Amino acid sequence: MAQLSDNIEQFIKELMREDAHIELRRNELAHHFGCAPSQINYVLATRFSVDHGYIIESRRGGGGYVRIVRMTTRDEPNFLDTLLNRVGNSVNEETANAIITNLNERKMITDREAALMRSAVSRNALALPISAKDVLRAAVFKNMLIQAFKNLEEDERDDV
Repeated sequence: MAQLSDNIEQFIKELMREDAHIELRRNELAHHFGCAPSQINYVLATRFSVDHGYIIESRRGGGGYVRIVRMTTRDEPNFLDTLLNRVGNSVNEETANAIITNLNERKMITDREAALMRSAVSRNALALPISAKDVLRAAVFKNMLIQAFKNLEEDERDDV
């Protein structure tokens, strides 16, 4: 199943190579890959979420479609707010790591910053019950995101 999901993900990313957004018909994509539409939903939910830097818009019925939009800091003025809202008051390690990977791939944080962030949000760094870990992780992670974006803005000003 993972290989099929990988293939669907790569196919969609290839379609998005030139454009920041695409529109797909879920049923046509499922037919193309010989799978159920629910498999397409799974790939969209797990690999094209806000955590990974995408926004999914869908419309059902009457030839409905799925629109996948790659978020960029230039096009998305509230990118930081979107991430902070996604983190909310509680975030698990997997979600935090997905956001960190996304920011690192976009070159918004360095490899060293990403490693430090991963270390700070890891389960080993937080010796608390799981529910408290997720709340503390969210508070720490939000502060790191805010600082990373401040650093990014300062770097952009220095480049001008």
